[in-house]
Amino acid sequence: MTKPPTRKLRCAIYTRKSSEEGLEQEFNSLDAQREACEAYVASQRSEGWVLVRDQYDDGGISGGTLDRPALRRLLAAIEEGLIDVVVVYKIDRLSRALMDFSKLVEVFDRNNVTFVSVTQSFNTTTSMGRLTLNILLSFAQFEREVTAERIRDKVRASRMKGIFMGGTPPYGYKPKDRKLVIDEEEAKNVRWIFARFLETGSTTQLAREVAKRGILTPRGNPVTKNFLYRMLINRAYIGEAVHKGQSYPGEHQRLIDQKTWERVRAILRESPRIRANHTRSQTPALLKGLLFGPDGAAFSPTHTRKVGRLYRYYVSQTVLKHGAGACPVARVPAAEIEAAVVERLRGMLRAPEAVIATWRAARPECERLSEDDVRQALTALDQLWAELFPAEQARIVQLLIERVDIGTQGLTIRFRDAGLTRLTAESGITSRRIRETAA
Repeated sequence: MTKPPTRKLRCAIYTRKSSEEGLEQEFNSLDAQREACEAYVASQRSEGWVLVRDQYDDGGISGGTLDRPALRRLLAAIEEGLIDVVVVYKIDRLSRALMDFSKLVEVFDRNNVTFVSVTQSFNTTTSMGRLTLNILLSFAQFEREVTAERIRDKVRASRMKGIFMGGTPPYGYKPKDRKLVIDEEEAKNVRWIFARFLETGSTTQLAREVAKRGILTPRGNPVTKNFLYRMLINRAYIGEAVHKGQSYPGEHQRLIDQKTWERVRAILRESPRIRANHTRSQTPALLKGLLFGPDGAAFSPTHTRKVGRLYRYYVSQTVLKHGAGACPVARVPAAEIEAAVVERLRGMLRAPEAVIATWRAARPECERLSEDDVRQALTALDQLWAELFPAEQARIVQLLIERVDIGTQGLTIRFRDAGLTRLTAESGITSRRIRETAA
């Protein structure tokens, strides 16, 4: 009697290793798993087992997730009907989570695929095999959770001793020999940020000034308000280590003194809206006392709020006294009129005739002053205008401009004759002093 031909069962071997350590070796853990599985498949050749050519190896990937490249390829091949048996060295190589493994078994059952563990003999097509599998998986998951708890306890104990446990170090520090040491270049920026925040009380304004200085995050990204806020509340800067909201004395050196830290914390405890109003109140209106309407009446700075936003205006005194319609120009947006005046002012600083007039006016007071000295000073002021603090910008505008008249046809600016001369003298004649003013 002729023996019926044995049905071929296409076998796929899956291997996995959680860490990348040792993968660079010529014969690593993945190779050892595959060799054991290949020997097992060869021993079942009489049952029709044949090994498929494709290899499914995930190196350096945890078994706690199903998002693994080789596993995704294996499941795709199963769905296409290309695999009959999945062979692994141990069941935890396929998954360490009971719920994840249940999902994989559903895929295997739907496609009539058998799952085999070389070191733990069972068959998932039987109820006893399923029970054995679930018991083994439960222990595997238990082991994983105990290991995670052990790691968390170790991290907590280390943080309580102030030890740096890796990860991204705070801006201003760098890791060295598993400790935090001060990065002097970044530390200067950290101290300046804390000091400047004490002056402005605004992370919005501080973010703009940080951007002008060209300061970037450790990853090379622009510094945002959120990044600054996290810096200002980071207790690492006063030499502390934080774990789960609790602070402990750290091994590293502090960057910020306790007095500065407390003052910053006091400001941050205020409402953001209160701090914003305070910041605006410290910023003088650029054209206060300089802007006049077509009827000769002065314009006063004012503001209003709509849907939480602040809108600034200059309003005619005539309108304030006699009501709307008393002046052809009732009010103008502050940002637009100030931008137009500043553009005219900066254009004057670039004009050759302004350089010559300033040089001639200042020469009697400084015989060694050259025309090139004046040009460099005025050019530096023009280039650094945006970097000047608002109070300094307002002072320079008051120094250079005598009056701004606004009408229905536009605006007229009357400059002070001796304004540029005085400004040049105040700046120490050189562009270097102007740069110091901006800094």
